Amino acid sequence: MKKRLFKLLSICMTVAMLTAMLSACGSGGSGNGSSEEGKTADSSSKETKATTDDGKPDTSKKVVLNWYLLGDAHADTPKVVAEWNKMLEKDLNTTVKLNFTTWNDWQTKYNLLLASGEKVDMLFASSWADFFKYSKQGAFLDLTELLPKYAPETWKEVPEQDWKDVTVGGKILAVPSTYPEYTPDGLVYREDWREELNVPEITDLDSIEKYLEAVKTVKKVTPIKGKAWNEVNTLFHSYYDFKNIGGDSGVIVAKSYDTPRDVVAYPFTTEFEEWAKRMKTWADKGFWTSNTLSIQQESGDFIKTGTGAVYWRNAPGASGFISDIEKNYKQIKKMGYFPFTRFHNYAVPNLGINNGMAIPKNSENPERSLMVLEKLRNDPKYYNLMTYGIEGENYTLDDKGEITSPPAGKDPKKGYSIASWGWRYSKNDHPSSSRWAGEDELIAEFKAESKPEIFSPILMDYQPVKSQLAAVNQVYQQFGMPLMMGLVPDVDKAIENYRNKLKAAGVDEVLAYVQKEVNAYADEKGLK
Repeated sequence: MKKRLFKLLSICMTVAMLTAMLSACGSGGSGNGSSEEGKTADSSSKETKATTDDGKPDTSKKVVLNWYLLGDAHADTPKVVAEWNKMLEKDLNTTVKLNFTTWNDWQTKYNLLLASGEKVDMLFASSWADFFKYSKQGAFLDLTELLPKYAPETWKEVPEQDWKDVTVGGKILAVPSTYPEYTPDGLVYREDWREELNVPEITDLDSIEKYLEAVKTVKKVTPIKGKAWNEVNTLFHSYYDFKNIGGDSGVIVAKSYDTPRDVVAYPFTTEFEEWAKRMKTWADKGFWTSNTLSIQQESGDFIKTGTGAVYWRNAPGASGFISDIEKNYKQIKKMGYFPFTRFHNYAVPNLGINNGMAIPKNSENPERSLMVLEKLRNDPKYYNLMTYGIEGENYTLDDKGEITSPPAGKDPKKGYSIASWGWRYSKNDHPSSSRWAGEDELIAEFKAESKPEIFSPILMDYQPVKSQLAAVNQVYQQFGMPLMMGLVPDVDKAIENYRNKLKAAGVDEVLAYVQKEVNAYADEKGLK
């Protein structure tokens, strides 16, 4: 009898414990019981108990944080971080051990940091550093409940769209930078030559062709000398408004920004036929050399020596290139820039998470880490120190707030630069005093016609069509690139052969897979 009573008592205790556990899970909100959500709730709860009487986070316990940035430190970084830690110790009773991955093998180290379980309290995060892939793998801590309490100014001032960009599965997994960046493709060109040759201003594809022809026939210069692939390939996609999807899909594109679900393999379009025939005429006219696909030297190098006229650059790259020309190549009187956004009159900023900061799930002090980031983004003293170095030593500011780095008369090596993009905030940022004069006008143009980025977050795991994709990319390189550059004797026959090769490689299977993934993404985001 005693034995039966003991067994019954054990069953009752087990049921009671399970009921308590389920009740606890249910009170978490989402009820899915993920370990990540559980950690966030635990962290939030722990800090709630540790608040002061006025409700502010309790920082009475000294904390040492472990942070990682991509790339390399500057020679003066130890001095800068020492100053930073003095400020942090005084304001937040915290210091930070700031680590760098180096640029040589940052991807390997980044992988290890997120997979090894090392206690990291904050690291750089970016769409180009696989933020979305790691997010889906559960590498980052959910910040949704922590942000309003431990980074209230950041929570309030980051635009809603940027928070949406870093929300994966209903969880905010990073703090994006607040610095709208526009990086559309375009062409840098010798504007002084255009004026000298009296050809029309560059406004469209026809005026580009007239300019190239005048440079070739009158100046006797190969306009796009060196590696011309980027110039022609980006021009093609932008002219027809074809949008790349999913990174490695190669020849698969959305037909336009306004029709994201309309996915095609562009070599089978009439637009591609038209382009290949036009590029054949450009190649025959000598706008680039017949061995251009095997050349590695950038066409911009030839502009500097007076033996080239056109160079592909995105907008920030163009600004830097022109600024360098104006400073160091005085024989060139004037440069121009034609952004490809003018083909369709809209510009798309990079995702907010093009640069940002995230907290790995193994962080021991996520609350304090967010408080440090709050200071770093929003307090100009913190921002200037960690972004530009030590004032007077690494930079100076003029009365317009423009920065000179290094200060006049200082060793050029004193110009401070680290991968500080993750906390970049336009409100506190300082433009360079030596920037290209046309840069501000160009950014104003982009902002006035801005549309949100909708294609970058589309992730593809190509495993189901891995072999077909590899075969398609091989065909693309062997047959598609020469065709795109007009380097074939008979365009019609080359197109037919290219299409047959793509079919045999499995392009239809790749297209069907990409279409399915795009439809799922568009359904989730409510895209038409």
